[in-house]
Amino acid sequence: MSGNTNRQILLVEKPSGKLGPEHFKMIDGAMPEPKDGEALLRVRYISLDAANRAWMHGATYRSAVEANSVMAGGAIAEVVSSKAPGLAPGDIVFGDTGWQEFAAVPAKHLTKMPKLEPMTHLLSVFGIAGLTAYFGLLEVGKPKEGETVVVSAAAGSVGSIVGQIAKIKGCRVIGIAGGADKCRWLTSELGFDAAVDYKDGAVFKALRAAAPKGIDVYFDNVGGDILEACLPQMNNYGRIACCGAISQYDGAPAAHGPRGVPGLIVVKRLVMQGFIVMDYMKDSQRALADLQAWVKSGKLKVQEDIIDGLENTPKALIGLLAGENRGKRMVKLAT
Repeated sequence: MSGNTNRQILLVEKPSGKLGPEHFKMIDGAMPEPKDGEALLRVRYISLDAANRAWMHGATYRSAVEANSVMAGGAIAEVVSSKAPGLAPGDIVFGDTGWQEFAAVPAKHLTKMPKLEPMTHLLSVFGIAGLTAYFGLLEVGKPKEGETVVVSAAAGSVGSIVGQIAKIKGCRVIGIAGGADKCRWLTSELGFDAAVDYKDGAVFKALRAAAPKGIDVYFDNVGGDILEACLPQMNNYGRIACCGAISQYDGAPAAHGPRGVPGLIVVKRLVMQGFIVMDYMKDSQRALADLQAWVKSGKLKVQEDIIDGLENTPKALIGLLAGENRGKRMVKLAT
């Protein structure tokens, strides 16, 4: 620990348009003191997710992030001291620490993690990203061998894992991503059968060519125009797993929502279901066993995008929202 200083990043203003560096500032806060039932944590890696931006709009599955407060975010952290049974110095935990070097967090809000290397996997394939991909695809999408699975934001932390799991399950997989380089990476490195570059502006036509027999499962990370392009190409009794709506998080909202709702859902007898990964955590050990086996066997490749330094966290989130990352983006703290 560096004296009594705790560097923190505050959200100083909720953005009305695009998120920018001016919406954040770094301060030297006081070192937190754990109360009974809490642990003092040294933050090691901060998770960056599109959901960070959604929290600025208002309450979702968690409370909204308010102006002039420490920016919220999950992290992998090390226990420095503990006033809670079951946690001891040196333990590794996951919790909502916020964007800061140290945090005092109630033990009931922490998940004790195994000590493994690289530790970063606890935020990516063995963390929320991997579990979201696993449960969203298998429990909501319910793919069957031979079916066609489409995933948007396919080069991101969740989408890249969704596509690989679908391939493991014997499906034809099409990823939608931004840029030719990302699309080549999906097919040449991750084994996707095809990839559609939404920046080309002809998503519907490109999807039709990539999936001539239609779409059985669509894993939706973006909403908006891409969801609209997928809906009419869904096969009867298709399933849509609604994970996120990145297209609506940053900047002005779209002029209209996806057209064809509910008409296409009715005519095609589609199941369209939103989900939150926490709903499935009782089965997390089963999921982790599968994910670990697939990684060990080489069937599932892990891509991580690690940025150094707490001071770079705002820029890293802004870049993520602009699609800079491949795989899971996180920030490594130098504490």
